[in-house]
Amino acid sequence: MSAQPLALYVHIPFCETKCPYCDFNTYAGIAHLMPAYVAALEHELAGWGRWLGRPELGSVFFGGGTPSFLPTRDLARLMRAIREAFLLREDAEVTVEANPGDCARERLQAMRRAGFNRISIGVQSFDDAELVALGRRHDAAQARVAVATARLAGFERISLDLMFGLPRQYFSTWAHTVEEALALGTEHLSAYALTLEGGTPMEADTRAGRLPEADPDLAAEMYRHLQAEAVRAGLAQYEVSNWARPGRESCHNLAYWRVEPYLGVGPGAHSHLYDAPGLGIEALGPWGVRFANAKPPRAYMEQVNAWEPGGPLDADAISAAGAVESAEAVDAAMAQGEFMMMGLRLNEGVWGEAFAARFGMGIETRFPHATAECLELGLLEWADGRLRLTEDGRLLGNEAFSRFVTEGR
Repeated sequence: MSAQPLALYVHIPFCETKCPYCDFNTYAGIAHLMPAYVAALEHELAGWGRWLGRPELGSVFFGGGTPSFLPTRDLARLMRAIREAFLLREDAEVTVEANPGDCARERLQAMRRAGFNRISIGVQSFDDAELVALGRRHDAAQARVAVATARLAGFERISLDLMFGLPRQYFSTWAHTVEEALALGTEHLSAYALTLEGGTPMEADTRAGRLPEADPDLAAEMYRHLQAEAVRAGLAQYEVSNWARPGRESCHNLAYWRVEPYLGVGPGAHSHLYDAPGLGIEALGPWGVRFANAKPPRAYMEQVNAWEPGGPLDADAISAAGAVESAEAVDAAMAQGEFMMMGLRLNEGVWGEAFAARFGMGIETRFPHATAECLELGLLEWADGRLRLTEDGRLLGNEAFSRFVTEGR
C-alpha cells in the first residue's frame, strides 16, 4: 500500500476589509502584525515537520482571510519554509486564495514563481450591486480581468467562488453571474448558499428587519440552474458545492471529504492526524486526534514561538503542542459518522466496500436507521455499490448527514 500524504492548510487571517457576512477567523486593521506572524508560522511549520518526521505533502492550501493581501515575498518565504519542513510532492496541488483586486500580473507571476499552481478567486458575484451589498472590495470588471491575468501569469488551474441565496438577489442576476463565470472558461467552480451566522453584521441586519430573509425555494432554483449550466459548459459536479472539468477537482478538499489526514497551521486552524499508511505515527491509532489552534493571532504567535516540539507523538502531547487550544481523541463511532457525513457530500458517495474495509462492517449494519430513513425519504440511493445523495438529496444534504452523525454517537 502506498504512503498516504498529508494535506496542509495554512491560515492567513489578514483582510484589508471584513465582509459583513463573514464569521471566519479573519481580521482587518492588523496588517502591522504580518512580519511577526510570518515568523511564527515558519516556527510552527518547522516544529510540525520535525515532529512528524518530514512527511510527504500531497496538497497545500493557503486560505483565510485573504492570502493575496500578504506581500508576495512573505508568501514565497512561507513556501520555502514548507519545502524545508516537509517533502512536497512534485505533483502536489498548491492553492492560494485571492481577492480579484489583488490580482495584478506581477503579483500573480510572483506567486507562480513561489510554487503556487492553483488559484481560487473570490468573485462571489458578477453583479456590482450585489458586490456592494456583500462588502466586497472589487467590482465585476475587476473579477473578469483577474481571471484573464491569472491565465497570463501561468495559472492553469483557476477556481471561482460564487454565492447565491443573497438578500434581494434576483434569479436574473444569479443567471447573469453563472453565465459570466462559465464564459471565462475556468477549470473549477465553487458555489455556496449564503449562511447568516450569528454575530455578523448581515445577520444582525436580517434579524432587525433591515434586510429581507433569503427565499429558500428561490435559492434551490438558483442551485439547479447552476447545475444545469455547469454541465452544459463541460463541468461535472463532484461534490455538493463544487464543479470541475475532468481531472481538475480540488485535491486538497477531496482529502477532507475522504477523511484523509490533514494538518492546519495558523490561528484557528484545524487538524486531524491518525496512523494512515506510511505516516509512522502508530501511537495515534487508526482514528487519531482532531485538534485546533487558538484563534486570536497575538495569542497564537505567543504560544507558537514558545513551543519546542519533541518526545513521543501521542494525543496527550498534541493537546499541549504549539498553539493547540482544543484536542479530541477520535473513537471508532465518531470516525464512522464522520466518514459517512463527509463522503456523502461527494457525488460518488460512499463505497460500501470502502466502509467495510475501514471499519469491519457494512454501512447498513452500522447505520440501519439512518440508511433506511434516507432511502425512504428519497435523500439517498444505492448505485453500483455506492450509497450516494439523489438529485433532490443534494438540496437537502444536511437532512441526511445529521441522521448519520446522530446514529453514530
